[in-house]
Amino acid sequence: MDKFKRTLSKEQNPEERVKNFKEVSLGYTEEEAIKEAERCLNCKNPMCVPKCPVAINIPEFIQRLKEGNFEEAARVINRDSSLPAVCGRVCPQESQCEGKCILGIKGEPVAIGKLERFIGDWSRENNLDLTVKSDKKNKKVAVIGSGPAGLTCAGDLAKMGYDVTIFEALHEAGGVLVYGIPEFRLPKETVVKHEIENVKKLGVKIETDVIVGRTVTIEELMEEEGFGAVFVGSGAGLPKFMGIPGENLNGVFSANEFLTRNNLMKAFRNDYDTPVKVGTKLAVVGGGNVAMDAARTARRLGAEVHIVYRRSEEELPARREEIHHAKEEGIIFDLLTNPIEILSDENGWVKGMKCIKMELGAPDESGRRRPVEIKDSEYEIELDTVIMALGTSPNPLITSTTKGLDTNKWGCIIAEDETGETTKKGIFAGGDAVTGAATVILAMGAGKKAAKAIDEFLSK
Repeated sequence: MDKFKRTLSKEQNPEERVKNFKEVSLGYTEEEAIKEAERCLNCKNPMCVPKCPVAINIPEFIQRLKEGNFEEAARVINRDSSLPAVCGRVCPQESQCEGKCILGIKGEPVAIGKLERFIGDWSRENNLDLTVKSDKKNKKVAVIGSGPAGLTCAGDLAKMGYDVTIFEALHEAGGVLVYGIPEFRLPKETVVKHEIENVKKLGVKIETDVIVGRTVTIEELMEEEGFGAVFVGSGAGLPKFMGIPGENLNGVFSANEFLTRNNLMKAFRNDYDTPVKVGTKLAVVGGGNVAMDAARTARRLGAEVHIVYRRSEEELPARREEIHHAKEEGIIFDLLTNPIEILSDENGWVKGMKCIKMELGAPDESGRRRPVEIKDSEYEIELDTVIMALGTSPNPLITSTTKGLDTNKWGCIIAEDETGETTKKGIFAGGDAVTGAATVILAMGAGKKAAKAIDEFLSK
């Protein structure tokens, strides 16, 4: 066995997968998982663990997997994460645990994410009960939002014995896991719903269609309903736009709306009455993971899809795997290009976009080279649809209806990094509501830290 070369897992053929919403990666078989696990050096001072935001004991779970003891591997992961089948699919392992794997110095790092996915899937397929029993504390905690931050915080608090209720604004639990990430990357019925059920088995209650700030306020939860602490994990669902002419035309979507209509409202399915029009040619403005998700979704709906991004490929913020898959699926990358106007037909629908070519200048405050317009390089492309994937910010509803809950200039809740403590006593926050749009695993890490801090707060 070549220690420096990872075991490949099968994927759907690109020509076939652009016609369906089934999962692209098919995952490891038992034999492939054990073969890949055997590459792990079981380092005495593992560098992978500190880079995991929820601090899973990676060498230990891989060792159990090597031995063929999948149940024990699942229990090792479960000590620190309630969402292994989710994280194994959507975590940016290449910049976290796998990025520090010693094997990556001379070759390819251990496929930690795919091994975690394998264990998560094996647990589900074998009905493994990972419920942890604990003594009840008879203290109530409210969690706002059922995304990765909220689910993690709620699960950890339930394991400690707290009476936890999650309040979710939408009709289905899961947050970004159900409305944001497409089915071909993260199956909802099998993976997401199962892992939410595992959290509910710990005793966590989930109330949907509750808009905190409208249906009920945080003060009412604490003062009238007896919740001793509140965790705000409401995410960042407010889309950003460029402010260019034509953004209000018919046929212009935010990536948030486009993905929500497809993922949560099943617009891609013929048996649902929620169709979304993409036309024959579509542009996605942006270069992050959400842009890739929107582009790959639109491709499956039959459009010719262009990614329009103002920097070069090297600066694309999306995961390399997502960029690779997008290219395989025939998505066209119009790089060093920036929109300056969306063009309208006589009926107020998108008919095209005026763009300008860019070049990279000196680095900006982010450290990336600043894109600069090239004079007299404007050109037009014909389009039916434009999707803006420029990031999101938190909805101000909760902060505007909660006295003493301070925000920064971007509208994010101000909270301590290590505890999630906010400026209002008894209220903690984490995930995208604090950081702005980020990753699933960073939100989980924030939920985990907040659960520990809430326990300490309520134990005083």
